[in-house]
Parts: sequence; C-alpha cells; structure tokens
Amino acid sequence: MNSNLESLYKIAQKPSRNVIGLMSGTSLDGLDVALCEISGAGEDTQIKLIQFETVDYSEDIKLEIKSIFAKQTIEFQKLVLLNEWIGTLHAEMILKCLDKWKITADKIDLIASHGQTVFHAPKILHQHEKFPNGTLQIGDGDHIAVKTGIITISDFRQKHVAAGGEGAPLAVYGDYFLFSKKGENRIMLNMGGISNFTYLPASNNPEEVFVTDTGTGNTLIDAFTKLNFPEKSYDKDAEIAKTGTVNAALLESLKSDSFFNKPYPKTTGPELFNMEYVKKAQALSSTQNIPVPDLLATLTRFSAETIVTAIKETIKSTIYNIEDFIIYLSGGGAHNPLLIQWLKELLTCNFAKTDDLGISGDAKEAILFAVLANETVSGGKSDFGKRKGIPSVSMGKISFPN
Repeated sequence: MNSNLESLYKIAQKPSRNVIGLMSGTSLDGLDVALCEISGAGEDTQIKLIQFETVDYSEDIKLEIKSIFAKQTIEFQKLVLLNEWIGTLHAEMILKCLDKWKITADKIDLIASHGQTVFHAPKILHQHEKFPNGTLQIGDGDHIAVKTGIITISDFRQKHVAAGGEGAPLAVYGDYFLFSKKGENRIMLNMGGISNFTYLPASNNPEEVFVTDTGTGNTLIDAFTKLNFPEKSYDKDAEIAKTGTVNAALLESLKSDSFFNKPYPKTTGPELFNMEYVKKAQALSSTQNIPVPDLLATLTRFSAETIVTAIKETIKSTIYNIEDFIIYLSGGGAHNPLLIQWLKELLTCNFAKTDDLGISGDAKEAILFAVLANETVSGGKSDFGKRKGIPSVSMGKISFPN
C-alpha cells in the first residue's frame, strides 16, 4: 500500500483526530485557523475547539486578491500565480500558529482548507444556459500539504457543484451534525460578507433540513465604510449607522433586484452585491447625495430585511410558527448591534448565539470545514434526500505532503 494511503487509513481509524480548519471569506479580513479535536462522524460527531486564531491579511495580500476578486475581466496569469501564492501563505500562517501554540506539525492529522473564494457563479447569476453552476477558490491544497507536511483536504465546493448544488452554502452539513436537536426548531444564521442560514427541524430529519443564502450581510456595509473612512475596516458597533436614518427610497431600490424574486434555495456573492450594485440603486432612487450615516443605516436595514424575508418565507412552508424557532447567530454580523436590533424587531422568536451551544461564532465556519474534512476521511453519507441545494455527498480533494 502507498505509504500516504496507509497514513490516511490509520488516521481514519483513530478514536479522535486533530484537524485544523481554515476559512477566509469574502470580507478578505484574514485567515481563520481553528484547531479541533474531532471524534466520531456524521450525526455522532463530537468536537472540541483546542485553539483559534484569525491571522490578519496584510494590505498587500488584500490588494493582490482584490485585483482578481469577483471581477469579470482579470489578468489570467495573476490568477494562476495567486493560486500557488495563497496556498503557500496559508501554509506559513498555519505553521506560525502551531509555533505560537507550541504544537508540532506531527500532532496534526489533517488540514481542512476552504481556500479563498475569488468568483462565485451559480447559474441564477451567470445566466448562460449551456453552462452549469460554477465557483472558484484559490490557495492550492498541494502547496499547503507540502509546506506543512500535513495531509490537506481542500476544494470542498466542487463536489457540491458536480452533484447539482451551487457550491454553497456548505455550512448545512456541519450545522446538522453539530447543532441538530430533536424537539427544537433551530435556525443557524451566519452573517458574514453574505448571509445564509440553515433550518434544523425539531424532527431531526435530514430530509427536512433547508439552507439558503439570503443576500448581503456585511459586505456592502464594510465596503462603504472603508470608502468613506479609509482608517476603518468596518463600522464597529454600528457607531456610524446608528447616527443615520434609513432612506426608504434607496431601501426599496436595493430590494428591487431580480435575485430576491428567485426561488429558494439560492446562493450569491459580491459578484452581485458590490459597490456598483449600490450606486445603481442610488441612481434609480435619486439618492446619490444622501449623508454617509444614512447610507450605512440603509445598507444595514437592507441586510436585516432581506434576512428576515428569507426566514419568513422558509417558515411558511413548515407547520410551525415563527415563535417556535430559536435563531442562533454567528459571523461578523452577530457583533453589529443595530443589525441585531432590527432582526429582533422584525422576528418574534428567541435569539441566541452559537457560543451558547459551545461553538464560537467567530470560529464556526473554520470549525465546520474541519467537520467536512473529518467526513471525507471517516464519515459515511447522511441522506438529505434528492432535492435542490443539499446533495448527499462527501466532499474534499486529498493532497499528500510527499
């Protein structure tokens, strides 16, 4: 047997595995590195977060990624070079974390690398009939494996697309394995650059699980904060937005895009929700000159209302009332008090954070990719039924260090 396959086989047989989950989202803030101890698989998965760190991206890294990020036209050579470069950078960041934690690489069984999304192109957005759903993450897994000496599992979204999904949201699998609770209707709401949620039914039946993107989360708020306040990377505690007033005309213009009329489940990204999207909405509503605080207040309200609409539309198809649900919050938006205030005003249900379930909301996405890697090696295949959005597949490509 190939020695690498023998190592993988031994890892799969272990009672528990040390897995590093990596996540870098559309906000381009940095790399989340979560070291997890995982035992079991599928619905029997047990996880303990050992260490967590967000390694900030330097301005140089952000600029390099932005040169190709969510753009229709790019320099193709730059894409090729960045694929290798980001993989090497992520490997270096992992090694620095391990050194800081005083843990040697031989103590780590697997790395689960999400990669850096640079373009998300579901069919509902690209509109090319002969082409399927598409998505692209860079940061080559082979480079991570060779640089760290650790077996790396990456490129999770491609199997999802190949099986008929849109490549997102993938949180549904880990959400179901870690957070389902019989007798309690849960909505796991993650508000990153883009917002998405997983509905976990009280029945605990995987065939009733539902997941979708809702639209923008923080991406527009962050973009216009940075544009108008270069020293700020985001509107901390909604300090600017709280001083503004929601502009009704602009809000309605923002909500008028055809994306919001498309059936659930669906996915999206900064390819749609970007500065040009807002500027177009401002032109249509003659609101180009509104004060910046009003703009940020309106963008925050836009995120809140589109999240609420998606949740209400989903619940309408169940036998339950909104009061029967607990919404668990995670992602950067969970730290935005104005966004949370409006969600609570618009939804008459109970709210909590994933931290209350023992999983850090900031680390949650990196943890969920560690769970996916664990499934690749040690899991079976939970049956989510034959329906759009949640293919019953195992995901991830395996890269050996030698």
